[in-house]
Amino acid sequence: MDRQEAIEFLLDHYENPRHNHVVEQPDVSLSGGNPGCADVITMQARFGQDGKLEDIGWEGEGCTISRAAASYVTELVEGLTPDEIEALSFEDLMDQLGRELVMTRPTCATLALGTLKKGVHEYHMRERAKE
Repeated sequence: MDRQEAIEFLLDHYENPRHNHVVEQPDVSLSGGNPGCADVITMQARFGQDGKLEDIGWEGEGCTISRAAASYVTELVEGLTPDEIEALSFEDLMDQLGRELVMTRPTCATLALGTLKKGVHEYHMRERAKE
């Protein structure tokens, strides 16, 4: 993806955010923030009986990069299992968002994924403890 395509990609996700809603009866609900940029986000997820992500949502305020990344992350994880979400790479996300544009703001670009991964990890540990 060239620079202009990356700009358009980020602006599309910022202006038309995907999954920007509250999830009913979430298995995961965790807030995270980036004090350096005043980004605040809450990631919510619910898993189905098959163990795959059934619903994903986010709410929050922040810069263009953090909000666009939150929107993109929700698309990226659709239908994944907790293990698959936990295995997602921050480096891959940076590449997919357009590394050239987001490399000066990595904490903004990775806030949503980091918050979701932490929440999914906590959920996963609770589920394993039930076994």
